[in-house]
Amino acid sequence: MDIDSVYQYLGDNLWLYGVGTFVVLWTLGWLYRDSLEVENIKEKYVFVTGCDSGFGNLLCKRLDRRGFRVIAGCLTEKGADDLKRATGPYLKTVLLDVTSTASIQKAMEYTKQEVGDNGLWGIVNNAGRSLPMGPSEWMRLEDYTSTLKVNMMGVIEMTLTFLPLIKQAQGRIVNVASVLGRVAANGGGYCISKFAVESFSDCLRRDIHYFGIKVCIIEPGFFKTAVTSLDPIERELHRLWNQLTPEVKASYGDKYLDKYIQIQRLIMNASCDSDLSKVTNCMEHALVSSYPRTRYSAGWDAKFGWIPLSYMPSCVIDIGLKLVMPRPAKSV
Repeated sequence: MDIDSVYQYLGDNLWLYGVGTFVVLWTLGWLYRDSLEVENIKEKYVFVTGCDSGFGNLLCKRLDRRGFRVIAGCLTEKGADDLKRATGPYLKTVLLDVTSTASIQKAMEYTKQEVGDNGLWGIVNNAGRSLPMGPSEWMRLEDYTSTLKVNMMGVIEMTLTFLPLIKQAQGRIVNVASVLGRVAANGGGYCISKFAVESFSDCLRRDIHYFGIKVCIIEPGFFKTAVTSLDPIERELHRLWNQLTPEVKASYGDKYLDKYIQIQRLIMNASCDSDLSKVTNCMEHALVSSYPRTRYSAGWDAKFGWIPLSYMPSCVIDIGLKLVMPRPAKSV
């Protein structure tokens, strides 16, 4: 190939090199910006809910090691005592029931005394429950409200109650949603509540960014926690089945419950990740990054399964679930 041919080739493909260079430089710039962290971590206070076990418990231990002044909201005294024994002297615990206005107000007053003029750098709304889950027709109103009180109203009330302290520090609000807040894959209050957390967080972010407050959403995939434990799931499914009328049971058939439970076992055993740090890494980044992301998808199933699926036409999800879930006996 002579020199003229080389010049001709480069000239014809110059735009490709320009685009490639832009992509590389943009990626490097994004990675650098994403790696920047806030200063004076040891002077910053963070309140975390749902710290008896799971993500909240692990996050508190990580933040405590980083030097944050952590206030951990625990539902039980045992959970609070166990966490205090596993952490340093700067971590404080407070008993918290996110379904109780009095409990939330008491936790806020305690936090206000602790943080003083510093304000509250971050609140992580992690407390949640998943059960009951199952076919929508099997639910009663109280089955929905028991989940919505924790996952939806608890998040909203905690955020609004602690917001003055967060405004004082120009801090962060980190709300734990779920991939099931993108794709509604089963009945019950869980998916509904997580869609609500997504919506509330988006509205809140757009309303309060003027005050220097960042709102971040964590969207975990499936992980091995108390939320995905098979024994409670199966107990709740049996309870829901037993409360159905004979007519409704007949429409599904005697074998439907067993088939439904088998599908749940298969899904949980195949998809649940035991590495909880994939979620707490996202939570930690949202608190320490100078430029936190709006959304964090935690887990490979979230990144390459659920989140891409959420952008698909609804019929794709409908067909997929139809192929996976058992058919009722009297289906048409």
